[in-house]
Amino acid sequence: MLRIPTPLSHGLEELIHRVIGCCINVHRDLGPGLLENVYARAGRIELTQAGISYEAEKAVPIMYRGEVLCHHRLDIVVADTLLLELKAVDYITPVHRAQVLSYLRVSQLPVALLINFNVPILQDGIKRIIL
Repeated sequence: MLRIPTPLSHGLEELIHRVIGCCINVHRDLGPGLLENVYARAGRIELTQAGISYEAEKAVPIMYRGEVLCHHRLDIVVADTLLLELKAVDYITPVHRAQVLSYLRVSQLPVALLINFNVPILQDGIKRIIL
């Protein structure tokens, strides 16, 4: 297996690997073309069955100059360290990546997986983003 240097801990890398496996199982069973919320629900079932802790639609405050503007809900936060941002779109755009970077900054999480389920092979729809 090709090993690429990473700033993340071995434990976090293992968690990412397990979470990607869960998402692949969902995609293998459901295929592309469904709504994002369907994949989110199936993903939560898969994470639960794998014994991976997560929080769905976690609310994080959006701050500006010391003031709370609002609370934003993140799709899924795994083990308080990994953001899963799920999509079911034709393709991932630079705006999707920028959105995830903003989510990482406001949540102070170190890493995210931007996963587009609307692809023939899920590996082609996974983007890893590190803050």
